[in-house]
Amino acid sequence: MFRPFAAPAAALAVVFAMAMPAQAALKPGDAAPKFTAQASLAGKAFPFSLADALKKGPVVIYFYPSAYTQGCNVQAREFALNMDKFTAAGASIVGVSMDSIARLNDFSADPEYCGGKVAVSSDADGSIARSYDLKITEREGMKDSRGNAIEHGFIERTTFVVTPDGKVAATISGVPAADNVRQALAAVEQVKGGAKAAGSKPAAM
Repeated sequence: MFRPFAAPAAALAVVFAMAMPAQAALKPGDAAPKFTAQASLAGKAFPFSLADALKKGPVVIYFYPSAYTQGCNVQAREFALNMDKFTAAGASIVGVSMDSIARLNDFSADPEYCGGKVAVSSDADGSIARSYDLKITEREGMKDSRGNAIEHGFIERTTFVVTPDGKVAATISGVPAADNVRQALAAVEQVKGGAKAAGSKPAAM
């Protein structure tokens, strides 16, 4: 159950059932592991804390294989283009991949992708991904869209919407990158609607 919002996590689970992996990582209603990581926004590194971010509202945590690869470029751009909508719903966004912080400094500032709007964090050893029960695949000899060698593992593309109480409200995976973003926005807006409904209920007698 996802609290304090009126819409239960089970409802979101139904909405996103087709998008969830067969062997799901964390499910709606599960506690989202807190983590800290070196992250980058607009080309500048900073320390990211999920616990701190949740104090401000829901957090969209999107795990992706690698910066500067086809689907991940599309996903970052879609998040950047829709950032105002996520912000209006009270949510923040952080990407997580096994890229180095140096690669992420480039990616976060790239006007074609993150555009200085989307924060992306480095999970170089994969420990954050594993805490969310996500699969990591090694890809030998891969190059990115700039022609540079990719020297890290690929985390499966999965997005979690986490409510301020630290619970997973939606798990989104197994869909194209752009659809992943659209479904994340729908989940965030549903969380916002649930919070409003809960806030408008009369006090119990």
